[in-house]
Amino acid sequence: MYSEAEGTRKTMGDVDVFYHEGVYHLFHLVLPNHDFIAHAVSDDGLTWSRVENALFIGHPGAWDDSMLWTMHVSKDPHQPGQFRMFYTGIAQHDNGLVQRIGLATSPDLYAWTKSPVNWVSRCERCQLKNLPASNQTALYDESSRFPLEAQAPHYEHELGQGRNWISWRDPFYVQDGDDGWLLIAGRVPTGPITRRGCVAVMKEVSPNCFEHQPPLYYPTLYDDIEVPNVLKLDGQYYLIGSLREDVKIRYWYTTDIGKAWLNYSDNVLLPKGNYAGRICYDDKGALIWNFFSHDVNNRQVKNLLPPPKRLVRDQEGKIRVEQFEGFDSRVEKRLTFAELGTLSRLIEEADGKIETDQEHRGWRLNSEVGFQGFMLEPALHCFRMNATIQLSGTGKCGLFFRVNAKTHDGYYLSLDLIKGVAQLRSWGTNFEATGDQMMKFQSLQAGYWKSDFTKPSEITLLVYGDYIEFSINGGVLISLADQNYRHGRVGVYIESACIDVTNVHVETLHNDQWSNEGLTKG
Repeated sequence: MYSEAEGTRKTMGDVDVFYHEGVYHLFHLVLPNHDFIAHAVSDDGLTWSRVENALFIGHPGAWDDSMLWTMHVSKDPHQPGQFRMFYTGIAQHDNGLVQRIGLATSPDLYAWTKSPVNWVSRCERCQLKNLPASNQTALYDESSRFPLEAQAPHYEHELGQGRNWISWRDPFYVQDGDDGWLLIAGRVPTGPITRRGCVAVMKEVSPNCFEHQPPLYYPTLYDDIEVPNVLKLDGQYYLIGSLREDVKIRYWYTTDIGKAWLNYSDNVLLPKGNYAGRICYDDKGALIWNFFSHDVNNRQVKNLLPPPKRLVRDQEGKIRVEQFEGFDSRVEKRLTFAELGTLSRLIEEADGKIETDQEHRGWRLNSEVGFQGFMLEPALHCFRMNATIQLSGTGKCGLFFRVNAKTHDGYYLSLDLIKGVAQLRSWGTNFEATGDQMMKFQSLQAGYWKSDFTKPSEITLLVYGDYIEFSINGGVLISLADQNYRHGRVGVYIESACIDVTNVHVETLHNDQWSNEGLTKG
C-alpha cells in the first residue's frame, strides 16, 4: 500500500491512476495544503515509487494560486501521443469559495505544462486590473476557454445562490463514440440547499472547447456527488460517485447515455471509509482505485491508497468488485493441508468438536452450547485463505485472525449467512486501564450481500500488512486498513452451531515490510 511518510503532517487525498505501456501512473493530492499534485509509478499496482510532482499551484494572481484539487488524466483524442490532465483549482482572491477546472498537457505523463488561460478578463470584477504587464501576459490568452466555470441556467454559479461555495470540481473526461464529455461535481441552482448535488456535464464541441449541458444526473438527494466517473461494461453504462453523507462509493446504471439513471436496492460499490473512487483501464479491464480514511470524521489525516479492485458485470447486470489479481504474484508459498496442522480449540475448557475431512481439505466444527474458536496451527501474518463454508442451524459463525491465543485479542469477522452481513471488529484488552475501560472493542467496517443460506458460500480472506480484504462468492465486501494487531492465530469460530469448512487453501504472501516468520506458532 501507498501513503505519505509516517509521522508527517501530510496525507494523501483524491487519487487518479492512468495505465500506460505496462506502468500504473498514480496522481494524487497531498493534504492539508493542496499545493501540488504528486506523481508515483508502479509496475504491479502494489508497490509505488515517487517521481517528480506533476503540477504546483499557480503564482500569486493566478486562478489556481490557492489550492489544487481533484484531477483526471486521459489520452488526448486530438493529439496522438499526448495526454491531458483536467484538474480543479481555487484562487486566493475569492477565498477559495469558487472552484474552477483547468487543463495541463504532457507528452510522456511526467512533464506537465499548464495550458494558457483566459483569466485577467474574468477577474476585472475581482480587482486584478493592476497586475504588471508580465503577469498579464502569463495569465491571459484570448483564445483560451480555461479555466472552466459553472454557468447559468443549469448550475449554481454565484455565491449567493446556495451555500456560499460554488461546487465545480472533480473533472472526469470520457469518450463515448465520437463524442467527448467532461463530468464535473456541480449543483443545480434550485431546490433544498443540501439536496442540489448533481453530476454536471460539458460537451467537447471542438478540441479543448467545452459547452455546458444539463446535468447528467440529479438525484435530488445529496449535497454533492463527488468524483464522478462513467464506465461501460458489456454494453451497459455505470455512473460512479462518492457521497460525503455516508463516506461510501456508490453507483447507478443506464442502458444508454441520455436515458434515466437507475438504482439497485444496494448500490454501494465500496464500503464506508473508501472514498473518491477513480476508474482506470489496464490490459485486463477496468479497475477502481480510491483512498481509504482511518477516521471518516477527519479525512485530512492517515489516508492511504489500498490495492485496486477489478470491476466486472454480473449476471444480474450489477457491478461486482473482485480481488486484484496482482496479489497472485505475491504468493510466497501454498500450504499443503498437512501444513495447516491439527486444529486446536481457542478455549480448551469450552465445548467444541472437530471432525477432519481429508478428502475435501476441511473440517466439520461443532459447538452446541456457547462460543468456540478453532485455530490453524501456524500463526500467519500476511496470507490469503480460500474456503467453502456452510452453516447448519441458526447459530453464529465467523472468522478470526491475528488473535492472541492467550488473551484472545485480535480481529473477528462476524458472518451472518442468513441475512448476508459481514462485520469486522477489533476486539482486545487495554491492560493500562481498569474496570470497564479495559475492554477495547471497535466496529471497523460492514459489508452486505444477497445471501442464499441453502447453498455453500465461497469465502476469501486476504491479510496483507495493514490491509484487510474479505470476499464472498467472488465479490469484495470488506476493504480497509488497520494497525491494531500485527500477528497471531487464524481460524473459524461458531456459537451454538455446526459448520462445514471445506476446500481450504492457504497461501502466504510476500511483503517486504512484514514476515510470516517461518509460519511461527502463536
